[in-house]
Amino acid sequence: MCLAIPGKVLEVYAQNGLKMGRIDYAGTVNTACLEYVPEIEPGQYAIVHAGFAISIVDEEEAQKTYAVWAELVQAAAEEGTDIFGMPLDDPGAGPDKEGAA
Repeated sequence: MCLAIPGKVLEVYAQNGLKMGRIDYAGTVNTACLEYVPEIEPGQYAIVHAGFAISIVDEEEAQKTYAVWAELVQAAAEEGTDIFGMPLDDPGAGPDKEGAA
């Protein structure tokens, strides 16, 4: 499965001859290559996949995507898993608890 998520462009800069940006993904900031969307500017939202911005979306569409992700996370948590189907950590069974007497 491939995922592309929206992020808000905070800053645009050049690095090694490439157009790059600092992107805010609902609170997590990372970098992405902006070469495929050369017209993008700070304040706009981009769909980013594998470190590359592949399209520009408006803020309303980005917010709709964030809302769907929140629903997905909540539904998975209610089933005791994360969004990838992995069991959520049991707070009383961390690695420091294994083998303890």
